[in-house]
Amino acid sequence: MQEKLISLLRCPVTRSPLSLQLISRSTKIYNGSTEEIIWEGILFNDDKEWFYPVIEGIPRLLVESFIDYASFLQAHLTDYAQRKNELEKKHNKLISYVVKKNRRTKRSFGQEWKIFDYQKDKTWDADKHGMMERFLKETGENSSSVKGKLVFDAGCGNGLLNELMAEAGITVVGMDLSESVVRAFQNNQQANAMFVQGDIQFPPLAAGSFDLVHCSGVLICTNNTEYSFSCIEPCVKDGGKLSVWLYHPRKNLSHNISNFLRKFTSRLPIKLQYYLYLTTIFPISYVAKRLKGNKQNTREMMIDILDWFSPEYRWEHTPDEAKTWFLKRNYSEVRTTTKDIFGFNIIGIKNK
Repeated sequence: MQEKLISLLRCPVTRSPLSLQLISRSTKIYNGSTEEIIWEGILFNDDKEWFYPVIEGIPRLLVESFIDYASFLQAHLTDYAQRKNELEKKHNKLISYVVKKNRRTKRSFGQEWKIFDYQKDKTWDADKHGMMERFLKETGENSSSVKGKLVFDAGCGNGLLNELMAEAGITVVGMDLSESVVRAFQNNQQANAMFVQGDIQFPPLAAGSFDLVHCSGVLICTNNTEYSFSCIEPCVKDGGKLSVWLYHPRKNLSHNISNFLRKFTSRLPIKLQYYLYLTTIFPISYVAKRLKGNKQNTREMMIDILDWFSPEYRWEHTPDEAKTWFLKRNYSEVRTTTKDIFGFNIIGIKNK
C-alpha cells in the first residue's frame, strides 16, 4: 500500500479517517522504478474501536476483517481478544449480517479469478486494447476526457483494467470483496493503480472524492442491487459520474434453464461446484463455442461458467428500472451507453 492511498481510506462502519500503526515496509516495482510501500500494518478508526489489517501491501477493509484475519491480528495486537469480544458484543447484528451475506460471494469470486492466467488469458473475451475501449464506451468517456481523473473501480476482479487505466493517465482505486485483489496487486506495475479489499455495501473510501465511480457486473451479485447502488453513489463527487453495468432479463429458453439450475448449484460448496461444472457444463459449452467460432481457451471458458453459475446472487434489471435509481438520487443526463445480449451499461452525472 502506498502512503498516498491513506488519505482516501475511511472506516467502512463509522466513515471516519483511518490512522496507521506501521508494522513493516517493503518495495514494489512501479513503472520500472522501485518504490517503498507499506507492507504490513493496522488501520484504526478515529476512536480506535474498529481496526483493519494491512497484509501483503493491501488494506483489508471489510467489516469482518477482524475475523477473517484473526491470526495476523493476534500476532500484532496484544489486546486482540478483548477488542474482538467488544466488537462482537456491541455490533452483533451488523457483524452477523456481513458475515452471512459475504461468505459465499468471497469464495465464489476468489475461486473464479484464482484460475486466471495474467500472461495468457483475456478478460471477458477482450484483449487489453478491447478492455480499455469497452471501458471508455461504457463510461461515455474518451482517452482525452478521462486522463487525470480519480476513479473508483467498485469490484475490480483481476485488476487488469485498473492497470490499463493507470497507463492511460488515470488514478484508480480498485476494490474487490474477494482475495482476487491480492493477485491484482501483485501483477500491477502502475503506481497510479491502487487496491483495497472492501465491500460494495460498506465502501471504505472517502465520500464525494471520485470523478468517476465505475461498477461493472458487481451490483447484481449482491443481496440487493439498488441498495448496493445507493452505497457506492456517495463516493461520486458533485459533477462527477456514476457508471454501472447490469444484467438484463432475456426471453431465452437456455438462459432461463441456466438461471433455474444455478438456484440449486450455487448452494453447493465452491470446490464441488468447480468440478461439477468442469465435468458437465464445460464440455457442452466448449463444443457450442467452438462451433460458433469462439476461440476462448479453457480457463477463460471456465471463468465464464463460474461467473454465471457460482455467485449466490444474480439479479436482472431493465434500463428503465436502473434509470429510476439515478433520478431518485439527483443524477441527471442519465443514459444507457452500451447494450448487448447479456446486459447494459448506464451512466449519470451527480448534480451539484
